[in-house]
Amino acid sequence: MILEGIVTSQDASGNLNVAPMGPIVDESMSTLVLRPFQTSRTFRNLKEHPQGVFHVTDDVLLLAKAAIGQIEAEPETIPAEKIQGRILKSACRWYEFEVEQLDDSQERTRIVCEVVHSGRLRDFFGFNRAKHAVLEAAILATRVHILPAQEIRDQLAALKIPVGKTGGDDELAAFSLLASFVDAELSEGESQ
Repeated sequence: MILEGIVTSQDASGNLNVAPMGPIVDESMSTLVLRPFQTSRTFRNLKEHPQGVFHVTDDVLLLAKAAIGQIEAEPETIPAEKIQGRILKSACRWYEFEVEQLDDSQERTRIVCEVVHSGRLRDFFGFNRAKHAVLEAAILATRVHILPAQEIRDQLAALKIPVGKTGGDDELAAFSLLASFVDAELSEGESQ
């Protein structure tokens, strides 16, 4: 099963990277299989410093900003307990991990990680259609250079409906941010 969340990783100097990621997990959450592209900071960081933290969160505004690289200020964190890493204070729960295997023979790598410690900060908000729609929109935003423009526009138009009906301020702001980003990216691509 793929569980969407946010991975924090650090480079050799300790600089934090916050990236949305959907690792393959099992119900025990003892192993995570990450699949970042080799062009990503997450890949470079985990190759340099093979430790990180996977976060389960309902903070869709942070997830949206991370997906399109528009985190203005570093989010609040606390030190990880068993690894050299940082835990997002907005997370519901977290999983500190160490890289066990890293296969970079393909453009999309396969990184098998062992969970070495986990914890909980707060309850998950619950199922909300707007939060899920923002998550899907964030995934689309990361694929503007892969998927056909019309397919992205059609999917965003469909996702806008549940956000408008069931979203709060954060969901509306996150969706607006993502829609603006996608529009700018697609317009730029069409003008080339």
